[in-house]
Amino acid sequence: MGSIQDRWWKTVHLGEGKTKKVKTSRFGKGDRYRVRYDGPDGRQLSKSFPDRQKKAAENFLIDVESDKRRGEFVDPAAGKKPFDTFAESWLRTHQFDESSRETTEIRVRKHIIPFFGDGPINTIKPSDVREWDTSLIGVLAVATRSVAFSHLSAIFTAAVDDGLIRKNPCSAKSVTQPQPIPRKVVPWRKSTVAAIRADLPPRYKPMVDVGGGCGARQGEIFGVAPDDFDFEGGWLHIRRQVKRVRSRLVFGLPKNDKERRTPLPASVGRAIQAHMAVCEPVTVTLPWEDPFRGEPTTVQLVFTTARKNAVNRSTFNEQCWHPALMAAGLERGRHNGMHALRHLFASALLDAGENIKAISEWLGHSDPAFTLRVYTHLMHSSQGRARHALDQVFGDLDGPGLAQS
Repeated sequence: MGSIQDRWWKTVHLGEGKTKKVKTSRFGKGDRYRVRYDGPDGRQLSKSFPDRQKKAAENFLIDVESDKRRGEFVDPAAGKKPFDTFAESWLRTHQFDESSRETTEIRVRKHIIPFFGDGPINTIKPSDVREWDTSLIGVLAVATRSVAFSHLSAIFTAAVDDGLIRKNPCSAKSVTQPQPIPRKVVPWRKSTVAAIRADLPPRYKPMVDVGGGCGARQGEIFGVAPDDFDFEGGWLHIRRQVKRVRSRLVFGLPKNDKERRTPLPASVGRAIQAHMAVCEPVTVTLPWEDPFRGEPTTVQLVFTTARKNAVNRSTFNEQCWHPALMAAGLERGRHNGMHALRHLFASALLDAGENIKAISEWLGHSDPAFTLRVYTHLMHSSQGRARHALDQVFGDLDGPGLAQS
């Protein structure tokens, strides 16, 4: 059990059981009360309180002992670690996909660390988090603010785990994570897809077929190999992607680190076979995941540049995709990236009555609920099918058969 020391007065024994309080040499100087207590690891800790704050010292000691019994004790001294130091440590030790690490470092170092600086991490309050988020309004898009908020919350969660703070200020009821208004997916018309495809260089035209016909992501299209196509069985195996990490190209697993297979329409299969007859697959070697330490991996790629290199998304978008968009009368933007071909894939399957779980698996989503949130507004045609099915059951209830029963 801890104790409270009055450093301004001391008790002197006078003999015969008599005592007297006398002033110490510290009387009137500095904090008067010092609480001594043992931490969970056995180290002796202390905290000082000024004159007329004995009750506060007593309450502090009670709280310390209660926290120790509940296993919730946090050493106040540990929480003095500067926020920027801890945030840099979190960046260095947190497990990221290498392509995610780069963007996370940029957001944390540009939009989080400068605001909270080198102040003690245990002094940051929910109101500080609200001020930080407000300062980013008009600076970052809502979606980017939401991602930055997730990074900040993850840093504080790590601080809780390390015993530096008791609670994550991002989790307070008064703090709300920015939520972007979801943009409703509007699938492209067939004529739009045809116009974009027509304006792409011949060696890249079949990419549109793989994106819209198989639901592959851009990097996954760049990473397909001849052996990934099961032309006879009608499947495309998505095993890897080509992505850019710290301005260098690498091979890596598909998003969510999970391989999958997706239906391969016969028309897409024929387009790929015709493409490979003209543009033979090229053997390309790239690091796996990490451009500096990744294991060199060699793959025969179906789509490469004219110089027989893997396709760089930045170069492809700037020199090929964006001009094709403009030729089709579309504006540049995230909603008009190659990702729009996946929306075409999903909308066509939904319109055909395919179930959402299968579509989610073929798209490589981590959760069918996410697929449902994105595409639920495209499922209106199912209502018509439902009404038709119910009419088949109930449409003749007033007919002759009912009267005879």
